[in-house]
Amino acid sequence: MSRPAPARLLLTVLVTLAALLTGAPATPAHAAAPESPAVTYTNPIAAQRADPHIVRHTDGYYYFTATVPAYDRIVLRRATTLQGLSTAQEVTIWTRHSSGVMGAHIWAPEIHFIEGRWYVYFAAGATDDVWAIRMYVLEGTGANPLTAAWTEKGQIRTTWESFSLDATTFVVGGVRYLAWAQRNPAEDNNTSLFIARLANPWTISGTPAEISQPTLSWETVGYKVNEGPALIQRGGKVFLTYSASATDANYCLGMLTASATADLTSPASWTKSTSPVFRSSEATSQYGPGHNSFTVSEDGTSDILVYHDRGYREISGDPLNDPNRRTRVQKVYWKADGTPDFGIPVADGVTPQRFSSANHPDRFVRHWEFRARIEAGVSPLADSQFRVVTGLAGTGTVSLESANYPGHYLRHRNFEVWLERNDGTAAFAADAAFHRRTGLADTTGVSFESYNYPGRYVRHHDHFLYVQTPGTATDRADATFHTQ
Repeated sequence: MSRPAPARLLLTVLVTLAALLTGAPATPAHAAAPESPAVTYTNPIAAQRADPHIVRHTDGYYYFTATVPAYDRIVLRRATTLQGLSTAQEVTIWTRHSSGVMGAHIWAPEIHFIEGRWYVYFAAGATDDVWAIRMYVLEGTGANPLTAAWTEKGQIRTTWESFSLDATTFVVGGVRYLAWAQRNPAEDNNTSLFIARLANPWTISGTPAEISQPTLSWETVGYKVNEGPALIQRGGKVFLTYSASATDANYCLGMLTASATADLTSPASWTKSTSPVFRSSEATSQYGPGHNSFTVSEDGTSDILVYHDRGYREISGDPLNDPNRRTRVQKVYWKADGTPDFGIPVADGVTPQRFSSANHPDRFVRHWEFRARIEAGVSPLADSQFRVVTGLAGTGTVSLESANYPGHYLRHRNFEVWLERNDGTAAFAADAAFHRRTGLADTTGVSFESYNYPGRYVRHHDHFLYVQTPGTATDRADATFHTQ
């Protein structure tokens, strides 16, 4: 065990002595602001837009494309913010052929900028066989893809002439790959996942490798499907999410994991999650979340999950004929082990936040058996997510609504903080309303002052939350939180 240098040891003794004499804590009263502060959006981003793909380009714009219900064209929008995509002008950049290939079922476009040119990957059937789905590529020249000149580069050729779709491309370790879904004629399923290196944006190099097929119970409801791959990288690992089962309320996300230094074209490099990582939520009335992509927040510090779902479970007829899949976004959180935590598809409206303790930054406000406390490694994630909404007591206040118990709010009772359903009374509204203040111990943080007991703040003590009057530096740190 290493020992501190004499000067550092002396400093430690002096700081500790000063703390004993003044009553101040021997350690800093607060931690630095989080690397990934809170971001909020209002869902849905776009009605009747399925299979969404959003990319943030170096020009400061987000570019958004998705499947339209008519399955007949490829559209693009752009905006400088994710929320701005909701109202951005939409431009049709390509329309299906009137006959032959690329004449039907125009599905799942993705837009990528590769070596100075824009590329759109999409799937299409033929007018004489709408289920002869294959993958195709458009190339665009020009700085703005909404006004670019687009040319067809043709079909992406794979091992077989079989049902294939949902091409996505990414770079790992300096190598560009293509991943997609395809029917393997030797298997009794609809589609499996494949990966290959690319010689150029529309040409596969080498023999594609099959890295996943639908074998688990949640991958085979209605149809046996692995499709819609999307990749995110962090901490030397790559995570490939994909969609499984029929495109109704059973649709969900699975995930494959590999080392960023592994041979990604080797099936042995990938490990599959044993259960879905993102699925329907009765609590928030979100059904069939899937066919996702990833982007980043405007400040570049948060990873954002982009996906579609429906706001109702029951569908009349074939789900493919139901037009109401909507594009939605929410923040991705990261567990201590370096894996992503997607939580649940959050309710429509403003997306929730998390609140970490300023003096215990690994601990988050959460509800546990409806008692509010701070805790590290919260599972499920949604127990630590709250929507900051207009206060139940009115203008100038805020209330904190549970992400996984909509209609339930943090409120104080006997000066203890609990999560309870709004009973509609004035007393509840007052107990569940707070004035949002600058952090008492850190101006980058936030503190919540009780509406009906001015001077009392939400603070943690022995891990539980109370509404108390802070009198010391420690109290003020206990009453300060960072939004994430």
